[in-house]
Parts: sequence; structure tokens; C-alpha cells
Amino acid sequence: MSNTNTHTKVLIIGSGPAGYTAAIYAARANLNPILVTGYEPGGQLMITTEVENYPGFAEKIEGPWLVDQMRAQAENVGTEMISDYIVDVDTTQRPFKATGQSGEVYTGDTLIIATGAKARWLGIESEQTFQGRGVSACATCDGFFFKNQEVAIVGGGNSAVEEALFLTNFCSKVTLIHRRDSLRAEKIMQDRLFASDKVSVIWDHEVDEILGDDTGVTGLRLKSTKDDSTQNIDVQGFFVAIGHDPATELFKGKLDMDESGYLITAADSTKTSIDGIYGAGDVADHTYRQAITAAGMGCMAALEAEKHLSSKA
Repeated sequence: MSNTNTHTKVLIIGSGPAGYTAAIYAARANLNPILVTGYEPGGQLMITTEVENYPGFAEKIEGPWLVDQMRAQAENVGTEMISDYIVDVDTTQRPFKATGQSGEVYTGDTLIIATGAKARWLGIESEQTFQGRGVSACATCDGFFFKNQEVAIVGGGNSAVEEALFLTNFCSKVTLIHRRDSLRAEKIMQDRLFASDKVSVIWDHEVDEILGDDTGVTGLRLKSTKDDSTQNIDVQGFFVAIGHDPATELFKGKLDMDESGYLITAADSTKTSIDGIYGAGDVADHTYRQAITAAGMGCMAALEAEKHLSSKA
């Protein structure tokens, strides 16, 4: 184990669109940023097979390809990439100090947190089997691919209801599955849902198994939460909308967060509760959660870090 210390003006933790965009802007400002990638570089784009909504590409592109392009661009303009996983961060001293699993210590005059968020999954094996082949955790990203098809969505909060309504723009039928007999979503959202002639709700059931073949998802086996009886429904797509978990465990008790663990940032800013630390992308955004908004926040964070460093010079 090495125990050397690597210092930079801008230390970036995380390697999705937010981290890579922050790196591009910081490097072009001659700040020689260091980006620590984590063990799953690229974030949620790595499990997005087709991307149609990222500006600049007329044809569909692959999520992993887009990530590779971002990484190469960040490197080409002067970002130092380090494959390591941060296990501890000290926000009480300056420069800020991050310790990697390798034993390496990274210090930064500013710190950009871009560790992202992960969709919560149901945890059944068939969910992984059909991920990208009919199973998705993002209706906004993938709803278009199910034009004139029947789909199901599981969840009971605002996100599930919003995504169900969004899916009615494309799909011939949307079935919402909820394990209880009432939704947690806001009343106004529920009213819109129940008013749609494309939506049906199956109450008091959970998804027991995702059914499919070589073509992808063909249906779901649902299990009653009341009496363990099961029923099958035919669908071509299945969306999981039971929430996201931001990757902010490292910063609990160190930075201000909301009740769901998202970093709280100043209005129209990526500034966190500590001067010189910025939160970009899905760690601070529980509303949009898109690659393009994460990239925009990465840009903001780098510009704010540059301004902060200039003010201290």
C-alpha cells in the first residue's frame, strides 16, 4: 500500500457526466484537476443501452460510448484520471483530504462531489437478466422505445405516478403496480393518473418475476400482498420507480443533506454547506436526473471552483 499524497487545486470524486464535465472545464482553466473515478466509472450511463436525448448526436448512441468520449475529452484537455475508490473524506481541514482504498491520500483546494445516485431495484434475478431489454429505471430515458406497446411500472410515490403519466405519451396501456391499497403521491398527481384512460392500477400486489424470452420482456408474474395468490400480465416493458439513493454516505454528518441523503446546494449554484465544496449531478439533483443536467451542473461546479480559487489567490 502506498501512502503518498497527491495534491490538486480541483479534486473531483466521481466519473459520470457531472464529474467528466467538471474536469473538462477545470482543465481548460489550467487548474490541472485530478478525477478519482471510483470502481464503476461512467455512472448510470453505463447501463443505458441507447441514448437519444443527449444533444449533438443525430443518431442513437450507446451510453458507454458517450462516457468513453467524455473521459477521452477530459484527459485530452489535461485531467489526471486516477482509478481508486474514496473511502474517507476530511472536510474540516484545508486543503480538503480524501483517502483512497489504495491508501493514497488526495488533497484539493476545492472539492467537486459527483458520485451520482443509483436507482433502487427490486432485487430479483430476472430484473438484471432483462435490464436494457425491456427493464428500465428511467421512463424519461426509455419510454420512447415502447411506442404503442403495453408497459407496467412499479411504485407508489410522485416519481412512479409522474413516470406512469409520461409513459402514456407513447404507450398504448400503462399498468401501475403498488403493494398497498393507496398511493403516497400527491393528491393532484393521483387525480391526473386516475383520469387517464390509458392507465390501470393493480393494488396490493408486488412483482414476483419478470417474464421474457430472447426478444426481451413479455410479461410479469405478480404476487398478492394479501393472500400470496399470483397472476400474470402481458407487457413489453417494465419500469422500476421505487426511488433513487444518492451516493453520499461519505459525507453524512459533514455536509448538509435533505432527508433522502441528497446534498443541499445554494440556489442557482452547486455550492454545498462548506465553502469550496461543490455537489454536481445526481448527488444534488433528485428532480431531473438526466445526463444533460448532470453535465450542466458539472460545468457550474468547475466555474464556481475557479471563481473561488481566484478570490483566494
